Amino acid sequence: MVYARIGITAHDDYWLDAAVRSFTGYGTSVIGCDAEVGLERLVSPNCSPDGRPGAVCMVFGFSSSGLEKAIVNRVGQCLLTCPSTFVFDGALLDHSNAGFVTHGERLDSIGVGRVLRYFGDGFQKSKMIEGQRYWRIPVMEGEFVLPEMVQVFKGVAGGNLLIEAENVSSGLNSLRRAIDCIRALGGNTILPFPGGAVRSGSKVGSQYKALRASTSHEFCPTLRGRVFSQVHSDANCVYEIVIDGVDEASVAAAMKNGIEAAAGPGIPAIGAGNYGGKLGKFHFHLHDLFRPTCE
Repeated sequence: MVYARIGITAHDDYWLDAAVRSFTGYGTSVIGCDAEVGLERLVSPNCSPDGRPGAVCMVFGFSSSGLEKAIVNRVGQCLLTCPSTFVFDGALLDHSNAGFVTHGERLDSIGVGRVLRYFGDGFQKSKMIEGQRYWRIPVMEGEFVLPEMVQVFKGVAGGNLLIEAENVSSGLNSLRRAIDCIRALGGNTILPFPGGAVRSGSKVGSQYKALRASTSHEFCPTLRGRVFSQVHSDANCVYEIVIDGVDEASVAAAMKNGIEAAAGPGIPAIGAGNYGGKLGKFHFHLHDLFRPTCE
């Protein structure tokens, strides 16, 4: 898939949180959403473009054109409307406090301010800052500032883990450990689902022709005895973590660290969805994640 980074700043943490929550909402899976969206990292005021609290969100889609439509809609509906926010190309933000941040292969750029400037109804103005064109759109609060273009890169989406637990409590505790560990890596990946987790893992296709995906019945504990089951005999619930990242190495690192953190009491098995290699060219074999890279 392809992705772009959207940088957001706001007057304080309250409005930054409001902006991020709105911008990333309903951005779980491209099966049903316009894009897969999540918070990558927070940016301290001393490293943000305007000296205010900041955040970087990553937006994943199948194509640059689809990504442009999704980002324009989300910026227009969620960030233009949110008090005090400015928008920047997250790929251009100062990473001096985040040397771990990397980029995939750059593909092209998509229009954001180039499209949304028309909301200014002819009163919008542009300004060049460090070689980048920004648009200043008058709003009732003052001005909304955003870049004319943002960069698009190649990315890797759909890395996943399946955590099999004895009960809901042990499963949720395991999830929290894994999610917190992955997020602590500090960047290059997002977990687009609610709180970072999925209880309704899916398979490709359905017995109903209109559906692109349906419940992963082989991992539904309540269907044991009715279908072929892959659920561990000691497990009574299964949770999934889906990971999107800038490249194969970033997704692999998140999966490895997530597995290590998820393991513990009440977790008889940890696996991953296996789609027969049909969903993309990147295949993550879990045992290989723990093999030394050199002898």
